[in-house]
Amino acid sequence: QVQLVESGGGLVQLGGSLRLSCAASGFPLDYYAIGWFRQAPGKEREGVSCISSSDGSTLYADSVKGRVTISRDNAKNTAYLQMNSLKPEDTAVYYCAASGLVLGGLNILEYDCWGQGTQVTVSS
Repeated sequence: QVQLVESGGGLVQLGGSLRLSCAASGFPLDYYAIGWFRQAPGKEREGVSCISSSDGSTLYADSVKGRVTISRDNAKNTAYLQMNSLKPEDTAVYYCAASGLVLGGLNILEYDCWGQGTQVTVSS
């Protein structure tokens, strides 16, 4: 069964950090670009970051640039999103997704397989 499972979300105070994980099963993650997206209540899902399947190239949304780092460990079939200096506006459900493109970008339409999401809440 092809599956992505996110973990690592939770409640954190303003300025805190979290590391989200995205574990793949049923397929080798190293052939896919990985994207992280988030959706806050009442808002559309938006791209946060992505990492290529080939050379590790990355993209970040302007809203998180400098505070977030995406990475992948193909040996563990897992991708990560390290988030620092968290703000209340980062509160959302975070999703990881896999794309057959080399670098999927931050457009949800480029992604084929999605996880169920993990809640991140930042309190002020």
